[in-house]
Amino acid sequence: MSEVKISAATRSEFGKGAARRIRREDKVPGVLYGHGSDPLHLTLPGHDLLMALRTPNVLIALDIDGKTELAIPKSVQRDPLKGFLEHVDLLLVKRGEQVTVEIPVHTEGELAPGAFLLEHVLNALPVEAEATHIPESVTVSIEGLAAGDSVLAKDIKLPKGTTLTVEEDTVVLQVLAAQAEEAPEGEETVEEEAAEA
Repeated sequence: MSEVKISAATRSEFGKGAARRIRREDKVPGVLYGHGSDPLHLTLPGHDLLMALRTPNVLIALDIDGKTELAIPKSVQRDPLKGFLEHVDLLLVKRGEQVTVEIPVHTEGELAPGAFLLEHVLNALPVEAEATHIPESVTVSIEGLAAGDSVLAKDIKLPKGTTLTVEEDTVVLQVLAAQAEEAPEGEETVEEEAAEA
């Protein structure tokens, strides 16, 4: 995983008014915390942060007043209508440190022929990995799976150095048979009416 370098500035103004002023300047208020240190309130460049957050669990090298700190996003608040970033919480990490994160689960392949539905019981898999080597995602083959088949957490091949933080028997994906809609009793379907005419 590559590091994304972002310059950040410490901030001393707090509250809604200060946050609005920061956002008007296309910047995002944030907090950096972890390792027992006092939370550090930051102002981050909006566009750079938005681009960095497109990668799940991105490792951010923050340049804060000439000092570099490594962090991963822990909580991101977005405007529910416009989608712009409102606030970000960043977790301080060190090289070699193990962190618990959730990585997206992607699928490849086709289900067996028939009317089957794939249910994502977990969209993201909770794992523990070294802070500078967090996998971006895991890919699971669903080739040929049919109704009743499922993929368990233990069935997913994880990159070296990554371990599960959920029970091995946790269902991640399952295949269901598509339910045909039945006409309520006493009502004839359009096809039945046409056949009788």
